[in-house]
Amino acid sequence: MRRPLIALSWMFDTFPVVYVSFSGGKDSTVMLHIVMDEAIRRGRRVGVLLIDLEGQYKMTIDHVRECFDLYRDHIDPFWVCLPIHLRNAVSMFQPHWVCWEPSAKDNWIRPLPPEAINDQSFFPFFRYSMEFEEFIEEFGGWYGKGKPTACCVGIRSDESLNRFRALAMVRGSKFEGRCYTTWKGGSVFNIYPIYDWKTADDWTYLGKFRKPYNRLYDRMHQAGLTIHQMRICQPYGDDQRKGLWLFHIIEPETWGRVVARVAGANQGALYANESGDILGRIKINRPPGHTWKSFAMLLIETLPPKTQEHYSNKVAVFLKWWQDRGYLNGIPDEADAQEEAARKTPSWRRICKALLRNDYWCKGLSFSQHKSQAYEKYLKIMKKRRQQWKII
Repeated sequence: MRRPLIALSWMFDTFPVVYVSFSGGKDSTVMLHIVMDEAIRRGRRVGVLLIDLEGQYKMTIDHVRECFDLYRDHIDPFWVCLPIHLRNAVSMFQPHWVCWEPSAKDNWIRPLPPEAINDQSFFPFFRYSMEFEEFIEEFGGWYGKGKPTACCVGIRSDESLNRFRALAMVRGSKFEGRCYTTWKGGSVFNIYPIYDWKTADDWTYLGKFRKPYNRLYDRMHQAGLTIHQMRICQPYGDDQRKGLWLFHIIEPETWGRVVARVAGANQGALYANESGDILGRIKINRPPGHTWKSFAMLLIETLPPKTQEHYSNKVAVFLKWWQDRGYLNGIPDEADAQEEAARKTPSWRRICKALLRNDYWCKGLSFSQHKSQAYEKYLKIMKKRRQQWKII
């Protein structure tokens, strides 16, 4: 564990402003503890940002409160409970939801924590229903006030391919060429001191130094999960929906509120880990008498109007992009499965999989997420383009 301590020493020597992005999970908890040990040793004050997404386990909130109390004399706490726009990957009828939405107060999953920042005017950059990622970006510049600012993030590159990409695939944005840093805009850099730790390293550290940890992991272990399967995050996301089934086992009282709050939660709990057509996981099949193209068109036609327009726009761009690259007579119905999985070749089967998976941003078709402010403009542009292209 020598290397992260060296990284933290360099960080505190280099950046006058430091804050931790904290979620209550094992990685961010380890991150908080090692940062605070160094900060207290130096007599430095550190910001701690928690974006509370409402759909949290009570045990996670208990742990968060324990950590805030433990370091209360050394931190600037920001327990944020604001209406933020979030993904709901378990429903076509409600593909997004807004946590802590004032109009839904009677249905909130949990009462508002007394420590929470819930005033929408508290942060000058906040916009109602802004994206989680947008809030993260804006907060660093606001907290740092133009000074060089380090945001400590508990990401480990071996946890997922996306997290590996966040660290390894960024070019030209490393501070002093250090591989565990990325530039986030302005004078803000993300620092990942535990990026090369393994899951076992987290638990070794927490046990060896007897640091507080989220006891929810004990319950997950009792439920049969390995240390590599345990995740703590908002329950309705594209990857997070796989853990919905745990709610009614670990905290049944919370589960009742989760089901009532957002459409599709119970279906997600039942089928998110199942292979097949219901949520398009791993292997999919088309109905008898259908081609993949006709099946895709059927799926689009049965969507709610607003969701139908969204996916139609994405599919139109996908088809146009490949048309301009040699597929003048249209894309094939299906192609080599490995080529499709690697996103090297187009097919209508790829489109069907994106639709069945409720892949709202169509990442399986090589799209990325829009910023919330740009999306309405995008819809207007796409309406004109689809009329010109006459593709779908």
